[in-house]
Amino acid sequence: MKDATTRSILRWIHIVFSIPILGYIYSPFEEIPRYAARVRFVVVPIMLLSGLWMWKGHALRRLISKRPRRDYSQERQEFEAKRSNESIGTY
Repeated sequence: MKDATTRSILRWIHIVFSIPILGYIYSPFEEIPRYAARVRFVVVPIMLLSGLWMWKGHALRRLISKRPRRDYSQERQEFEAKRSNESIGTY
């Protein structure tokens, strides 16, 4: 799945699950107990997780990923050595 598609899906999940929170805040006081548990235990955690994923998803994917991070330091040293050897030969 493309990154743009993933962002769009997460954005819409976040928007759709914010609607019950607005209803919870602006509904008449007598109706709040009817769906308070649903908002507290389903809607808010989903909104928090989707927001966290949109904000720091790149860091979470790196933590979850099974591939080790690439070590660019050795590649950079090899590149610098190759470049310095080429520049010496051009004079």
